[in-house]
Amino acid sequence: MSATGLPSGWHGRPSYSGMPNRDNIFLIGLMGAGKSTVGRQLARQLGKSFEDTDTLLETRTGVSISLIFDIEGESGFRQWETKVLAGLCDKHHQVIATGGGIVLMSQNRDLMQQSGAVVYLHAAPSLLHERTRHDRNRPLLQVEDRLARLSELYGERDPLYRATAHCVVDSGPVARTCHRVQEALATTCQTAVSITNYA
Repeated sequence: MSATGLPSGWHGRPSYSGMPNRDNIFLIGLMGAGKSTVGRQLARQLGKSFEDTDTLLETRTGVSISLIFDIEGESGFRQWETKVLAGLCDKHHQVIATGGGIVLMSQNRDLMQQSGAVVYLHAAPSLLHERTRHDRNRPLLQVEDRLARLSELYGERDPLYRATAHCVVDSGPVARTCHRVQEALATTCQTAVSITNYA
């Protein structure tokens, strides 16, 4: 716990009284923040289903995200992404890992805020670079200086993540991050989320 009495590694807003009574949890953040890894474990702990917008998009289109970027560009990809997200928002009892750029569309931000609790998994560009430096399947990181690109994306998107999220959690070891997410949800969002102990 921090000196303020809040969980360490947690940065929250005042209780968001306008949040709908939904039990979906949306994880947002940059590539490498751990949304999919944390999301899978969090879903198991909470007894919810796990969904990944990127995986669903590839399943529906039958092609990779890289190919969608090549054929339709980023704007085309974003349209597909919104369709996938809208379908998920009609369902309940899910932990949903989203693509790093999902907050770029105001429609997506509204959909998530109206359909559950939104958690920003925050990580500094240096940590994101360390986690993604061997990953060759991310279209936006196909550049010579990946750290510079991640720093640029961080500067552009961090304000949008913070404006969209009901709470912000520092990304770290998976078990600890899951615990922080549950604490943040119970404290800030007042959702019916049980706290799971971790080693």
